[in-house]
Amino acid sequence: MNEILEETELNMESAIENMEKRFTNVRAGRANPSILDGVMVSYYGAPTPLKQLATISIPEARQLMIKPFDKSCLAAIEKGIYESNVGLTPNNNGEVIILNIPALTEETRREYVKQVKGMAEDCRIALRNVRQDANNDIKKLEITEDEQKQGQDEVQELINKYNKIVDEKLKTKEQELMTV
Repeated sequence: MNEILEETELNMESAIENMEKRFTNVRAGRANPSILDGVMVSYYGAPTPLKQLATISIPEARQLMIKPFDKSCLAAIEKGIYESNVGLTPNNNGEVIILNIPALTEETRREYVKQVKGMAEDCRIALRNVRQDANNDIKKLEITEDEQKQGQDEVQELINKYNKIVDEKLKTKEQELMTV
């Protein structure tokens, strides 16, 4: 029984971590290097993650600076950013690439909040699936009905706890997105 509860809690924690990772990809009008996590660059014919080809820094609150280790790949990095559809226009000055992050409009902010709410709902669905699996595992155990009921109650307490965490993180992200 304890093994089932421990595994359930681990699975719920990983669902929360997954949601947090997805939240970082939603930009809040501030520069964040994670915006470029999905950018792949054709480097000598092989698709390579941008992070392996350059350092990404934040010189100003709404600006990203990409300084490649090898200046000969500047054009390839620029092309990779265009093709990745991150919604940013690279400015290449021959040394570094500067990405200016535009201020978010009210409409864009609301759209991002919708996306974040969808991600939170996906996390809640994942938590419910974990609960369902745990309850099925408990039913398979050869224990008394009272012990099964107690186990299911403990699983329900876990899901309540993790749903509160989802709500808190969602509220924080919403505030971050709606702050001008």
